[in-house]
Amino acid sequence: MTSPFRTDVLAGKRILITGGGTGLGKGVAAHLVSHGAQVHLWGRRPAVLEEAAAEAAGGRDGVVHWQVVDVRKADLIDAAMDEIWSQHGPLSGVINNAAANFIAPTESLSPRAYEAVSSTVMDGSFLTTLAAGKRWIANGDKGSVLSTLTTWVWTGSAFVVPSAMGKAAVHAMTMSLAAEWGRYGIRVNAVAPGPIPTEYAWAMLNPTDTSSAGATQEDAVPMGRMGSIEELAHLTIFLMGDGCDYLTGQTIAMDGGQMLAGPGTFASLTSMTKDDWAEARAKSQAASEAAKTQRGV
Repeated sequence: MTSPFRTDVLAGKRILITGGGTGLGKGVAAHLVSHGAQVHLWGRRPAVLEEAAAEAAGGRDGVVHWQVVDVRKADLIDAAMDEIWSQHGPLSGVINNAAANFIAPTESLSPRAYEAVSSTVMDGSFLTTLAAGKRWIANGDKGSVLSTLTTWVWTGSAFVVPSAMGKAAVHAMTMSLAAEWGRYGIRVNAVAPGPIPTEYAWAMLNPTDTSSAGATQEDAVPMGRMGSIEELAHLTIFLMGDGCDYLTGQTIAMDGGQMLAGPGTFASLTSMTKDDWAEARAKSQAASEAAKTQRGV
């Protein structure tokens, strides 16, 4: 897919991506670099981050940096921000991409499972945004925040309730901080992609061979196909660039019309049996263990 932007459209930008070692964050990072940005990746697995940084850099020196950061921990976030500011200079943008999710009947969730998802999505996005925002405000710098959400922020979704709750909270944060921080030249927006396949997320959200319905099915999308990381990257480049400084407080759906036709949620999984859910849990656990092995855990 040909980019609609000049290769230097993000020149001089320094952009942080949380959850940048895998999935959408990793994929978007390479496109930001190819359009002139210096990119910083945060995640919890050093081997994965190192590999993602090398891939995004594409052989260019000094354009991608990484740090091991658990975005649920405010002290770790502040220390990592201090390191970026002192060693590289102020960030110009933050992409809140770190997330956790899996499908499950809500009544089966433990408090620990709920917290693992909601704290990564909600607390991680807020704490990272706050750490960057207070530095921008103190120094009189402009900045841009972009959070990766889902269309569930408008509709809710069965079987992914902790994720839907966390994403809705970040949607509220987007609108609230846009109104509060606009006077400082800080823009706060979000994107809500439809189904874009990434290996680990797809294993967690499509863990059975028997399920043919849900938010990740391309036959539920009016355009009849999945989205691509390239398309998400192009929207991200536009929102992180300087072409429309007047745009703030918006969550933009990029889902091929899925929400309008469905909406695109997991409500149809009510047809799954107890045996189906047992299979789903087993496959989710296998996918999680495989990811840990790949990451050297």
